Amino acid sequence: MESINTIAREISSRGGRLLVVGGFVRDQLLGIPSKDYDCEIYGLDLEALEAALSVFGEVQTVGRAFGVLRIKGLDIDFSLPRRDSKTGAGHRGFSVEVDPGLTFEQAALRRDLTINSMGWDPLTNDYLDPHGGREDLRKGQLRATSPLHFPEDPLRGLRVAQFAARLSMQPDPLLIQLCQQLDLSELPAERLYQEFHKLLLKGVKPSVGLEFLRTSNQLRFFPELEALQGVPQDPHWHPEGDVWVHTLLSLDAACGLRTGTPFEDEVLMFGVLCHDLGKPEATESVEGRIRAHRHQQAGLAPTRSFLARLRASGDLVSAVEAAVLHHLAPSQFVADGAKAPAYRRLASKLSDAGITMTLLERVARADHLGRTTDEANAGVYPAGDQFLATAGQLAVAHQATDDVVQGRHLIAAGYSPGPEFGAILAQCREIQDETGATEPEAILQQALDAMSKKA
Repeated sequence: MESINTIAREISSRGGRLLVVGGFVRDQLLGIPSKDYDCEIYGLDLEALEAALSVFGEVQTVGRAFGVLRIKGLDIDFSLPRRDSKTGAGHRGFSVEVDPGLTFEQAALRRDLTINSMGWDPLTNDYLDPHGGREDLRKGQLRATSPLHFPEDPLRGLRVAQFAARLSMQPDPLLIQLCQQLDLSELPAERLYQEFHKLLLKGVKPSVGLEFLRTSNQLRFFPELEALQGVPQDPHWHPEGDVWVHTLLSLDAACGLRTGTPFEDEVLMFGVLCHDLGKPEATESVEGRIRAHRHQQAGLAPTRSFLARLRASGDLVSAVEAAVLHHLAPSQFVADGAKAPAYRRLASKLSDAGITMTLLERVARADHLGRTTDEANAGVYPAGDQFLATAGQLAVAHQATDDVVQGRHLIAAGYSPGPEFGAILAQCREIQDETGATEPEAILQQALDAMSKKA
């Protein structure tokens, strides 16, 4: 913060004014720690701003056409006020007009929401709030800064959703109407992913954001999620309602299970979002009872298509698929009295997909707590506790055991690397998981004997 004040004083000495804008101001008023500084400079042109910043180090041009500069080594954007307007179809059809003579009220009109349209003067501690953002924060209301310009960027529909989830704030009726008009289909997949990531990983109540996507008719761009609405569930196991309601409750429960480990939290949240995507296909009524047999397997295809729409990484896709496929395992293992081999085999499968038994249990726990059963209302998941205890006793809770038999053992036994290697090693792993054996020679011999009998 001291660096901002020092730079602000230098700019002031040259006849300009530095204002911190955007999310930092919002978070500061909410008491949320933030280091995301964006600064707008009033009263100086680009050359004068560059000269002022050069006092503090090498000036780098981030986007000269957008009037954005940086000081090398300082993670702060310094920009001139500007107007943005859409000039044509597609997300790239924007015209940017940099104008140092704009007032803050005029420049703030290009911003999406009133809560993001405030400024703060670090030298005077004055807040500039020409569009009523502080009052909207007090009311817990999300409102468009400019209803005229808001629809120019379709991404704003998802931004509203993630802010609703992060701040647990409700969009006003006009904002809902504006978002109903947006066409998300023209947005690049990477931008969709970024907003879903914020909604799920930063959200304190993801249900609020996702419910907004439903009420604003934006779920139509994510048919895998839209299909969850109205899918019935057995009221004995799911008294809370349909699959959509259950998914929202589960996501809110999952927020309390995040650990701060980025990839694990991402798998947890996307895994919970996708865990019942197979129910629309698998759900049926059997003798008056609602069943969704094998919905885990049926959920793999819609999980892949949803994550492909976001262009998620291959590692995330593999991990979320494993979470979806096995999310019932913790409860089933305990109910069925599964033995050590089953735990070792599951740990091995999960390891291949990049996740652990403890992470799978968190997905299952969120699923369990995302209901209105007595256990869920009490916040307990006894089966999950027992599953973790057993996995811990078998030393597979946090990682699968390493392969005892490796390629070097086969070479020592006289085998040459080739296609046969993989089959032998897979058989060795199966025997290791089944028996818990730790001697490579014994495991290899059992594997060769078993393969000989199959031949």
